[in-house]
Amino acid sequence: MEAINEKVAYENPLLSLRIFQTMRDLDGFTNWHFHKQLELLLILEGDLDVYIDEECYHLTSGDVMIIGASELHRDRSHSLLDYIVLQFDLEPFFDQSTIPYMRFFSETQLPLSKANYIFQENRAVKEQTASYIQQMLNEADRKETGYELAVSVLIKQILLILLRHDNRKVLIEQDNFDRIRLKPVLDYIENHLTDRIQVDEVCKIANMSYYYFVKYFKKTIGLSFTEYVNYRKVKWAERILLTKDLSISEVGERIGMPNMAHFYKMFKKYNDCSPKQFQRKMLVWNKQ
Repeated sequence: MEAINEKVAYENPLLSLRIFQTMRDLDGFTNWHFHKQLELLLILEGDLDVYIDEECYHLTSGDVMIIGASELHRDRSHSLLDYIVLQFDLEPFFDQSTIPYMRFFSETQLPLSKANYIFQENRAVKEQTASYIQQMLNEADRKETGYELAVSVLIKQILLILLRHDNRKVLIEQDNFDRIRLKPVLDYIENHLTDRIQVDEVCKIANMSYYYFVKYFKKTIGLSFTEYVNYRKVKWAERILLTKDLSISEVGERIGMPNMAHFYKMFKKYNDCSPKQFQRKMLVWNKQ
């Protein structure tokens, strides 16, 4: 049977995240599927077997599990199952100061599911993560003022607790030296988002050859240099669309993407919609 590419719909355009509590009363397998979002499961009641490649994880009440972006998986419940599902894009929850940590969760070396040993071997981490997930569901359900900030903080708390308890170094593969060495490059990018940023120029700043730099940047950040620059430009475009009364072409000019076809392509890559659709969604959301 062909695997299903699951499309995850976000309720709030400000949050690249979906969280919900659901119940199942079926004894059987789901189809093999994958999605670009990371996924966390919290079992409230019942039993669930989750299959990733050739591994099977048996989860019971109180258990937490993480599934990496695009990891092929399916599951099987055996009785009444009550659980929380959290799915989110990784990139939007990192800013200039924290984005170097994104590589730890980008699965450049090992699938993220390998980090589940942390929950299996550290009860305190499992219980704290379960608490964060439940708090996040509560925030998303109540939608009080600033709940987007609360959810963002809780996502980062989960990522932080995983990093700090990764005793086997499944996630942690480099030290602070790499991030410090690239800081002048990241600062240069932020200060020149209106320009066409050339790789040759930042190679000089990093004092590296072209071929060494592009490999080093990808390994350290988790994105290629071009992907990172486009990502930062799109994030700036989002801010302008929400705060300035400019046309779409003026926004493209402001972020150094005067070619409208390229601007639309990059914006849709990170938002699954055009700049104009993004504005409309935000307008509707803010009126709710």
